[in-house]
Amino acid sequence: MTYCTNCGAANQENSQFCTSCGQRFGGSTVPVVPQGTSPAFPAQTVLPSTPAVAGWPPGATYATWGDRAIGYIIDSVLVGAGMGILYLFAGALLTMMSGLGGHGAASAMCCMMIFLFPVASLLVGIFNRVYLVSTRGASIGQGVMRLRVVGSNGKLLTMGTAFIRLLAQVALSFVPVVGPLLDLCWPLWDERRQTLHDKAVGSYVLKL
Repeated sequence: MTYCTNCGAANQENSQFCTSCGQRFGGSTVPVVPQGTSPAFPAQTVLPSTPAVAGWPPGATYATWGDRAIGYIIDSVLVGAGMGILYLFAGALLTMMSGLGGHGAASAMCCMMIFLFPVASLLVGIFNRVYLVSTRGASIGQGVMRLRVVGSNGKLLTMGTAFIRLLAQVALSFVPVVGPLLDLCWPLWDERRQTLHDKAVGSYVLKL
């Protein structure tokens, strides 16, 4: 099968024109008028919602903000679980080793809360956003929403690239509330629906 680089439609191997949008294979963009169609009313050209790139799954489009947000919420539940474990462990360790009691221990834990979210995001993300994204193309939340993370070449991210992508996301979380919120909302006005941590490595999230 041959896939059209304009709309992603599947065509026979030796086809000269795309049966969906009329694209001439080989570089020409002159559409053809199907037989039985009046020249005065040519067939409508189907415009893709995502520019086709070699290697991208046929018919894939940029993921909508809603799909990405739901996937993020699912992944955040895992981060929240990691924060809970870290909070209990750090609280017990701080109380035993520092001799702080009552108000002193509570004050120290309040200060630590600022760092628990980035640390939990990193620890959980090494598996969820590095290993899974580089091996199957999606975190747990993205997998539920049928999303796939790819590079500009259409291939899955390498583990190193996925780790840099995670570090960019964790760095934004050091600015409480504002950083993660800005990162999450960026696809709302971005032409390619990328988050800031996507832009850091040139990755895209597609809807299959």
